[in-house]
Amino acid sequence: MFEDHLLSGIITIIRIASMTLIKRPSRERSNEPIGMRGSGVKQVLLAVAGVIPADLEQQIAAGRRPRADYLELARYCEADLIDYRIAHADSGIVGHLCAQLGGPHLVLALACFMRRHHYQAIVTSNEQVGLLLTALLKLFSLNRRPRHLILGHQLSNPKHQAVFDRLGVQSHIDRLIVDSAWPQRFISKRRQIPPQRAPYLPAAVDEQFFHPRHAPPRPTVRPQIGVVGFKQTDYHTLLRAVAKLHSDVVVAAADPWFTHRDSKGMHPLPPNVRVQTFTPLELRQFYRDSRFVVILLEPADVQIGSRAILEAMAMERAVICTRITGQSDLVVDGASGIYVPPRDPAALRAAIEQLLAEPGRAERMGRMGRQIVEQRLSLDHYTSRMTDILYEALAEAGVEPAPK
Repeated sequence: MFEDHLLSGIITIIRIASMTLIKRPSRERSNEPIGMRGSGVKQVLLAVAGVIPADLEQQIAAGRRPRADYLELARYCEADLIDYRIAHADSGIVGHLCAQLGGPHLVLALACFMRRHHYQAIVTSNEQVGLLLTALLKLFSLNRRPRHLILGHQLSNPKHQAVFDRLGVQSHIDRLIVDSAWPQRFISKRRQIPPQRAPYLPAAVDEQFFHPRHAPPRPTVRPQIGVVGFKQTDYHTLLRAVAKLHSDVVVAAADPWFTHRDSKGMHPLPPNVRVQTFTPLELRQFYRDSRFVVILLEPADVQIGSRAILEAMAMERAVICTRITGQSDLVVDGASGIYVPPRDPAALRAAIEQLLAEPGRAERMGRMGRQIVEQRLSLDHYTSRMTDILYEALAEAGVEPAPK
């Protein structure tokens, strides 16, 4: 998305479009950002890279799914929310052209840019949207601009770095918030961005939804080992490690992993392994029915697997996790779980057998994990810290924050 022809296309489309469309604040309409009232300048617009379900709040209130971080943040600092649906409906013919050229990320960035006079700060939920918006702000916002905060997840991506190299957009990013320690070091060294402008804010979990009191463990004939699977899961190592293990291994997968293109040559499933999909409520019970949880990752320098790790910890389950560059600071090795080297079935097998042989130790690790979540990795802690970061950026621009 960030190659030269795309950036050239953005510039061409914006120049062809009526400059009054770009510079004039949008009028009130039925597809305004969620929560927007009146036409005055508000403090915060939060751009969500996705489509917010229409019944999301009803599902949360009914206890069918965990709280969404962006909804909690919007409530905490009275932010307006804008997603792909609103952006597409509001950006007209320019948005349609951008959708053809760069997809929904570009449309969302354009919609935020068009609303920049309405807000004192804009928060974008990933780099794809954030860097595109930053490029627009740098190229075309000649007067006052809002503070801009980006939640960064894949900062080392070469395409993302190309935007820094070619446009120098770091000058128009007030906070580049990272979710693990490694990207903070990377971006500080590579772009000379001081730690204050690249704060470390770890991922979080809804500790109220994922709470042991909601799901007492059910007895199983044999010990159950829970595995959470997704695209970056190292299934080859997993299957070699658990073959002929005297335990049942249940993989909670969003879709059947064995249909992925990268599964060619995959070993057949051992008799003790099965793959299932779960609703959020079923997933909560799945954690409690498992003696402990395994998160097996392919090597990467981005934070992956964090949601599953934190959900398991919140449900008082020890976590065996691959230690990779991007995932090395959520599990406390030896206290709340065990880190194993990547692509090492022998080490994984040893860790599994260790916790199976010492169920008391696994339980103690699980309780420690829950304690860590409550102390510093809860959704409420995340929301409070994120709001502090936001208000610090506003204060630098001389804006007095609204009361929490």
